[in-house]
Amino acid sequence: MRYTIFFGAATIALAAAMPAAAQDGAIDKRVERLEKEMRAVQRTVFPGGSPTFFEGEIAPDNTPGERARSNAPVIDLTARVDALESQLQTLTGQTEQNAFQLRELEKAFAAYKAEMDKRFADPAAAAVEATPASLAPTVRPPAATSTTAAATPAKKPVATAAKPAKSDAARLALVKKVEVPSSGNEVKDAYDYGFRLWDAKLYPEAQAQLKTVVAKWPKSSQASYAQNLLGRAYLDEGKPSLAAVAFYNNYKDRPSGARAPHSLMYMGVALDKLGRKADACKAFRELDEVYGDKAPQDVRTDAAAAKAKAGC
Repeated sequence: MRYTIFFGAATIALAAAMPAAAQDGAIDKRVERLEKEMRAVQRTVFPGGSPTFFEGEIAPDNTPGERARSNAPVIDLTARVDALESQLQTLTGQTEQNAFQLRELEKAFAAYKAEMDKRFADPAAAAVEATPASLAPTVRPPAATSTTAAATPAKKPVATAAKPAKSDAARLALVKKVEVPSSGNEVKDAYDYGFRLWDAKLYPEAQAQLKTVVAKWPKSSQASYAQNLLGRAYLDEGKPSLAAVAFYNNYKDRPSGARAPHSLMYMGVALDKLGRKADACKAFRELDEVYGDKAPQDVRTDAAAAKAKAGC
């Protein structure tokens, strides 16, 4: 009977001790796993970092009598696991923020690079961006009367004064000979009058009239015609720098306009006259790439001749 009681008590004690041992083993595995993850995160966030820079979050327990408890090791391990989990969450959050900021920087750089590549790869834009600044010194006033008056010796004041008056009167007579259209369509009549002035080789007057059409009716179908003819008037007057700007503005502002292909082709002609053959060839290539067979036949024929002349 005593043997039976002894073995029963031993069995009960062993059964009571097994859960505690199993609990300690589970916590040890949990601690080892978390410590491995912590080291991996530390290597990612602080590459090459020294362990001396990572302060422990578990302070020694100096409370008198607390270490004497029977469950003190379990409490210490639990606190250690909680601290490791908290630190791991903090480092993981830091890693995610750094990764997000890096992605945003990469996106911003990619957008900037694409914009720069597009700007330098666009032949028409590159041609025009340089045109206004580099060609501005070649611009001259349309009339040379003031220069003539300044250059005339002072001993002939009467002749100097009479020449501009006679010239102005003669030019005014030529302008009056040009019939002003009156079809009732204000926009078309304004453009047709500019065309008639250009056809009569009255280029300064034609330029002023065509500028008025573009300024007053920029969205009309006649604006493409007027801006293109404005470039033609500058080109025919011997001002290729102003012509190149006028042609480019028409192509840029009205790429679907009826005279956009013409302006792109004439821009190449104007650039060739300025001695900028490389830019002229870029304009002709732009014409082929953007419009191709959709460009009118006369434009393609003139472009082929202009390319051959420029040596493209």
